[in-house]
Amino acid sequence: MTIEQAREPELNDQEPWRDKRRYLWPLGTVMPALPIAGYGLVHATGLSLFWWIGPIILFVVLPALDLLIGKTDDNPPESERARLEADRYYRWITYLFLPVQYVSLVFTCWVWATQDLPWYSDLGLALTMGIVSGIAINTAHELGHKREENERWLSKIALATSAYGHFYVEHNRGHHVRVATPEDPASSRLGENFWLSFLPRSVWGSLTSSWHLEKKRFARHDKSHWTWRNDILIAWAMTIVLFGALVAVFGPTVLPWLLLQAFVGFSLLEVVNYLEHYGLKRQRRDDGRYERVDPRHSWNADHTVSNLLLYQLQRHSDHHANPIRRYQTLRHFEESPQLPSGYGTMIVVAVIPPLWRAIMDPKVKAHYDGDLELANVLPRKRARYGLSA
Repeated sequence: MTIEQAREPELNDQEPWRDKRRYLWPLGTVMPALPIAGYGLVHATGLSLFWWIGPIILFVVLPALDLLIGKTDDNPPESERARLEADRYYRWITYLFLPVQYVSLVFTCWVWATQDLPWYSDLGLALTMGIVSGIAINTAHELGHKREENERWLSKIALATSAYGHFYVEHNRGHHVRVATPEDPASSRLGENFWLSFLPRSVWGSLTSSWHLEKKRFARHDKSHWTWRNDILIAWAMTIVLFGALVAVFGPTVLPWLLLQAFVGFSLLEVVNYLEHYGLKRQRRDDGRYERVDPRHSWNADHTVSNLLLYQLQRHSDHHANPIRRYQTLRHFEESPQLPSGYGTMIVVAVIPPLWRAIMDPKVKAHYDGDLELANVLPRKRARYGLSA
């Protein structure tokens, strides 16, 4: 099956296709409200555990729901794509994420500044807000690929809380060009440890690549990249202004927690990057260029609940093949390699390197029918996989 042959439901004149999940998509706007929900639950129950509601939802509740509810692998018919993408209902769902995200951030700073909490409660709240900022990067990802200028600006605003605004440049103009190749800092390699190798490589590599891309963009017009039109400088300025305003209102006590939640947010993005392309590689053609991206070059997961909360980020193959395609029309492909579970579960697995290798290395090997010369292997680990140096 190819992109042109994605399985579609059969239609007839009497029963036009309808999106059965239409009124479930707003569940995605529940996630940015987690700090406020945690505060309410703490005061309703007296249990400080609920300051940790973000990790509880993402790493316990979500995996359990994915297991119980299972997968949805149906595709909207291609004949319905134009209608679905023109339906502004789906767009407003992503737009609504941002005001909830920012209300939660201000509310969280108020808690840090005014509530006399033990350090472990402040930490739980920082992790919860960090998860919101991390999921906001996914919302920025959905918006940043679109042609509409207002959506691109909303993408930059969503990224400000994680201090990772250069993602807007690197993801669109770097990652999508180099995905599933050794040249891409955000494509993990077979045998690569998330903590010791991938995280520092991707963070630094994405930052330096984005800066190079902006310099190159302005150089084409013989202009300096030191300008307010530089998307990275705009992004950094937005974060500085945001954090500065919060410190001015709530005091310097909130700054360490703001920085911690930002770190959690972009680390969440990076662990998702890690699991999306692990070991997958586009092959070089006879002319030396890499083959075109296709469904074989991304790990996918069709778990229903995760996809509802993440705007179908887990249908990653179709996203790379069609970057401007909106989330409600992304498709499942049979030839896409499948993760054992949704992102909530796989994030936990990824941060435990021995467990990750035990589960995913055999899947990479099976994907390439045992020929790991076709895989994207960490160079210094080639001997471990029986490959020549």
